[in-house]
Amino acid sequence: MPRASQQTNALTVDVEDYFQVSAFAPHIPRHTWDAMPCRVERNIDAILEQFDRHGAKATFFTLGWLAERYPHVVRRIAEAGHEIASHGHGHLRASEQTREQFLHDIRLAKDVLEQQTGQRVHGYRAPSFSIGERNLWAFDCILEAGYRYSSSVYPIRHDHYGMPDAPRFPYYAREGLLEVPVTTTRVFNSNLPAGGGGYFRLMPYAVSRWMIDRVNRTDRRSAIFYFHPWEVDPEQPRIEGVGAKTRFRHYLNLARMQRRLDRLLSDFSWDRVDRVFPGAAP
Repeated sequence: MPRASQQTNALTVDVEDYFQVSAFAPHIPRHTWDAMPCRVERNIDAILEQFDRHGAKATFFTLGWLAERYPHVVRRIAEAGHEIASHGHGHLRASEQTREQFLHDIRLAKDVLEQQTGQRVHGYRAPSFSIGERNLWAFDCILEAGYRYSSSVYPIRHDHYGMPDAPRFPYYAREGLLEVPVTTTRVFNSNLPAGGGGYFRLMPYAVSRWMIDRVNRTDRRSAIFYFHPWEVDPEQPRIEGVGAKTRFRHYLNLARMQRRLDRLLSDFSWDRVDRVFPGAAP
């Protein structure tokens, strides 16, 4: 099948492990993270091999916590020609931190990632897209910490995140700071989630393909898509005691994820955020 469109879109990976997912926070105390079996190295290797087969480049929004413990993984990503960006240090929601705590976390992550790779880090993504109407001050902190762009807003309604009235396409949240929202498709005066994450596993692939193609052809804009390394890992340890909704969202269709990604990588053209969106890099 020919590619859906000739538009180049931005491919992104939120580099966190299965036990760091925000929905699991009530079940996995932060102080136990170091004792958890880590799967990120195996999963990143699989993703890098898959991207290489398709000639795709991506931006990896990476936790400083993981970069400290697996510096060779971060360097491997950078050496393969992908962009390293920041996902914060400790995977703390911006909405659950004070201004001072948030600024410290994102500065620390930037410093760790730049030391590991020897490259400047320009991009930041808040865990769980946790910048909304109540903490717009976070954009001031991101700019102050030295980032050039953010991808921290998802313009949808969701029980854990979302800013549905935010612009759907890149805009300057502050002078000198470009916000690149995760992609949505506008249908019947509502924003539908087209940018990946759990929705990509929950919906039939044809729906995701149609929505991204609609953004490319109708809106004539590039899309930005994201997923997590744990989503390509159906053998990851199961977390006990989680609720039915969380279990459904996290584990559904993990075994189908890499096949769906193969189709996505074949159907569209993909590159790094800093090369797809003007203003995302110096």
